[in-house]
Amino acid sequence: MSSTAASASLLRRQLKEMQTSKDLPGISCGLHNDDIYEWEVMLMISDELKYYGGGFFKARLSFPKEYPHRPPKMTFETPIWHPNIYENGTVCISILHPPEDDKYGYESASERWLPVHTPETILVSVISMLSSPNDESPANIDAAKQWREDPAGFKKRVRRCVNDSLEA
Repeated sequence: MSSTAASASLLRRQLKEMQTSKDLPGISCGLHNDDIYEWEVMLMISDELKYYGGGFFKARLSFPKEYPHRPPKMTFETPIWHPNIYENGTVCISILHPPEDDKYGYESASERWLPVHTPETILVSVISMLSSPNDESPANIDAAKQWREDPAGFKKRVRRCVNDSLEA
């Protein structure tokens, strides 16, 4: 079996597991245009989450043909204000960074992508990231600055994102 066929087979199995799991409330996954390498994801955030609770955020997971040896990319399609999400929606989280030493010395290789990660561990990590931003290495500098210097303004802007997500 070629490595591409093996990665497609693995992704089909992981998608089926996620679609049938009772352990992932609030996470829904499906294919975009019947492409096993492009997943549409809906995160329905629990009301208990401090900032984004009650929101419905659509995202895309784009897997490389080299998966699971290379990480996918995750991009929010629903606008979201967060220190670790670029303005274009791309998620910046350690486990989605390539499995190599960080040229800036910020992350160790063990904090980055490992083939043991799955779409489930990615999405659980992203939900955790939503409630605990890393403002030391921000993707969105303005959001990180507001997170640190104006918590009330940050919370208000996030509430607007949550409300907008319900109308989309």
